[in-house]
Amino acid sequence: MTSSNLVDISQVDVSTLDTSQLFSFVEYRAEAAEEIGYSEYSYWRSVWQNFIKRRTAVFMSCVFILLFLFTFIAGPIGKYQYNEIKPDSTKVFIRPNSEYWFGTDNLGRDYWCQVWYATQTSIKLSILVAMGEIGLGVIIGLVWGYVRKLDRLLTEIYNILIHVPTIIYMTLVALMVGQSFWILVGTLILFGWMQPARHVRNLVLMYRDREYNLASRCLGTPMSRILTRNILPYLTSVIILRLALSIPGAIGYETTLSYLGLGLGVETPSLGILLRNARNYFLDFPYLLIFPAINVSLITVTFYLVGNAFADACDPRNHV
Repeated sequence: MTSSNLVDISQVDVSTLDTSQLFSFVEYRAEAAEEIGYSEYSYWRSVWQNFIKRRTAVFMSCVFILLFLFTFIAGPIGKYQYNEIKPDSTKVFIRPNSEYWFGTDNLGRDYWCQVWYATQTSIKLSILVAMGEIGLGVIIGLVWGYVRKLDRLLTEIYNILIHVPTIIYMTLVALMVGQSFWILVGTLILFGWMQPARHVRNLVLMYRDREYNLASRCLGTPMSRILTRNILPYLTSVIILRLALSIPGAIGYETTLSYLGLGLGVETPSLGILLRNARNYFLDFPYLLIFPAINVSLITVTFYLVGNAFADACDPRNHV
């Protein structure tokens, strides 16, 4: 641009300008303002999008769902029903064939329905135990970490309970109360909340005195609202990971306890009981150990992979 094209603003007569051609008022529309400020971000949708990117975890999730659903139809499609089985000494230790797909056990019972009924029982037990101990552990951990007056008391209770081997508690309960599905579930929850509670307590200590929580307390916000709205969302990924890892842990614990004779009663087949019964025969009849061991391993590996993938997907730092 040359100097001849430049205009000295001081020499322009403002009165001669048509302001209607220079400026116009912008009309305010509430709908347009909301449309501009609206965000389509959804936390759980973002979690799902991040999770499905992990193909291995998605595949293993489908495998577990199919496995669990198959436990309900395995009995009807088999030639024998679990409730109708009667021991037959003439059919003991029959190897897998067209009639007995998984063979028979030491009492002549069809091993197909035994394995699948036991798998269904163990999965139900592990899910109930995992949800119970995580739920109880999160509640106690939130209060433990937030209320300073209770920290000393809950710490002492934790130290007393955690330093006594859990097998001692389980033995006392089995001898004094009995052995059944719900007794085992309640006992595992009663003594399984400590590790999740300790973990949550340590995390709550990191968040309780941050500025927004201090401001909430100064404004008189109830403790329950601070815990559920300000602190609990930061623990979502950790809680989900603990829940996913607690399910194979519960199956492993049930297997160990049943193997030692402290778990479910002999009238309720579980994977642990089948493994316990197979210990004296697996060298000569390995199928008695292979089938339940495959299901235990499959469930354990599945939840380990899925739990880690889902916990990573729940971490807001991994969201775009």
